[in-house]
Amino acid sequence: MAWILLIAAGLLEIGWAVGLKTTHGFTRLWPTVGTIAAMVASLALLGLAVRALPLGVAYAIWVSIGIVGTTIFGMLMLGESVSSLRIVCVLLIVVGVVGLKLATAGG
Repeated sequence: MAWILLIAAGLLEIGWAVGLKTTHGFTRLWPTVGTIAAMVASLALLGLAVRALPLGVAYAIWVSIGIVGTTIFGMLMLGESVSSLRIVCVLLIVVGVVGLKLATAGG
């Protein structure tokens, strides 16, 4: 169950990171409300997940879901640059987090 909460928290992190773009510097009410709600929900789910998961692993996975998901979203939906270097760097993040998880006992 903790892993499901953590994945949901990571997906909400993508939501609020993408939502930041729609707030136009927190000047648009409803996008701002939605973004803040996603932030609060993401942190709440992360808090619940770390009850059962090692903090370092949970935090790294939460952040990496956000980084990788937001980067991919930006490239696919927002017309951000797609380059071999960006793709390699995203893959390095994934490899690093998988390595951290594998190296952590009880995670």
